[in-house]
Amino acid sequence: MKITFALAVTAMLAAVGLPAAAEYARIQNKSDFVAAVNGKRLTRPLVDLRVTSGGAISGKGAVWEVTGKWSWKDGYFCRTLVWGGKDLGYNCQLVTRDGAKLRFTSDRGAGESAVLTLR
Repeated sequence: MKITFALAVTAMLAAVGLPAAAEYARIQNKSDFVAAVNGKRLTRPLVDLRVTSGGAISGKGAVWEVTGKWSWKDGYFCRTLVWGGKDLGYNCQLVTRDGAKLRFTSDRGAGESAVLTLR
């Protein structure tokens, strides 16, 4: 009986006591993306980037300079990137947003993700 009661209490607390998971919504088009990033920095620990409405990427990653260009193609943020002199190549990324957080998922949403904060 004690085990059943403990399981019931645990289930109830889990149902009402946990914060909601992040609700990332897909950014569907260039104008929504530009509205999100215009005049803001994209940051995470050791990363501070600017993405301009004109298609430029600049900033720092760790202590190295980051430069690149971007465009919006078929619902994806497609970019070239050079970090510390190393060409990271071209990649199209799925972009989703939850408030001030943008999640970029490489390989059209099938690859690794990075979350950056709009500041």
